[in-house]
Amino acid sequence: MKSIIRHRVASFPPQVCADCRVLVLGTVPSLRSLELHQSYGHRQNLFWPFMGELFDAGPDLPYAQRIARLHARGIGIWDVYKHVERPGSLDSSIVKASEVPNAIPRLLVKYPTIRAIALNGAKAAEGFQRHVEGKLSATLRARVELLKLPSTSPANASIARAEKLRRWRILTRYTMDPNTDS
Repeated sequence: MKSIIRHRVASFPPQVCADCRVLVLGTVPSLRSLELHQSYGHRQNLFWPFMGELFDAGPDLPYAQRIARLHARGIGIWDVYKHVERPGSLDSSIVKASEVPNAIPRLLVKYPTIRAIALNGAKAAEGFQRHVEGKLSATLRARVELLKLPSTSPANASIARAEKLRRWRILTRYTMDPNTDS
């Protein structure tokens, strides 16, 4: 019988700015993201192309500049899980018994300007619902809108790119124009 090698995969620290309005949550970084030390590092992941189209923070820019442009628009990124065990990069391979969530309720208290959480894919939404949502105070639940968005992962090929982008456009409702003071 062939054994599957499981690797412990850990999240990056939250990349959130002082006036963050939207927190995008993935599940946990892919192996390629971990190699690059960059969220959404797989070149076929649509996250950065979408951020380029919506907020001028595309994959052609250096990573630090992409993050700075997202922050200028009030967007932060993090993951639902602090760490998990997972062979490979597929969210479907995450070992449920190994799931340890990030301290998302604490982050929301620390950043009271966050008004929306964008869940990048069904697995992020499921993990958030299972481990985080019930720990949110009534005040936080009333303040923060949950946006369940289609995964930008290359493994999610069942939804056309144009439809995914259309649904991701909802983030623009919560963001700031970097050329204004408001």
